[in-house]
Amino acid sequence: MSERIAKFLARSGVCSRRKAEELITQQRITVNGETITSPAFCVNGDETILFDGEKIQKKDKTRLWIYHKPTGLITTHKDEKDRDTVFNHLPAGLPRVISVGRLDLNSEGILLLTNDGALSRALELPENGWSRRYKVKVHGFLNEKKLQELTKGTTIDGVEYAPCKITIDKKLGTNAWLTISLNEGKNREIRKLMASIDLNVARLIRVSYGPFQLGSLKAGEVKEVPQKVLKEQLGKIYNICE
Repeated sequence: MSERIAKFLARSGVCSRRKAEELITQQRITVNGETITSPAFCVNGDETILFDGEKIQKKDKTRLWIYHKPTGLITTHKDEKDRDTVFNHLPAGLPRVISVGRLDLNSEGILLLTNDGALSRALELPENGWSRRYKVKVHGFLNEKKLQELTKGTTIDGVEYAPCKITIDKKLGTNAWLTISLNEGKNREIRKLMASIDLNVARLIRVSYGPFQLGSLKAGEVKEVPQKVLKEQLGKIYNICE
């Protein structure tokens, strides 16, 4: 069965579908010796497909891992500032993987990894309704009225933030632990939301992403999601490649 070259590249774990379209525009992909210029070009996987001269293997079965990202690592394959990345610390034996969304340098917790770029994109889409849940330690005067107003959605520096769920787990003096659930997760969203009501985020831990939980996984550890669970949880939103 044929599919668009951009989708094939994403499914092969080379990159996300959006990035694949950029590679094609940059004329870095060839099929049977022909330089491809359109992401709509179709392949069936039997062709000789090269990325910067290196052969891309046929797509493997779709796989997903849960990784406990520690603080101090960034979620990118290559950093222009030469900072340490998540992908430098993954266990040996993992295939090339990409992340589902990101966690910033000082955030920790669950980060989903997959060998299927198209799956990564699908799991990031807000319309799938997957909630990301965080445990957040904040410092400052906690104004519960302002905190409640944030749950209705807000605009900060011209950026609109969707409604979210916030509960207060523990409060002691000027420190508090909150549970915050988001369905979208814009760049540094929680930190910006808290800063807008004069709270400083001292610690931020993502404890779940959709149905997948961090659980007792220790920082730096990785575990693969069984294929049966993958099909049960993702079958309605994505066609798992076996």
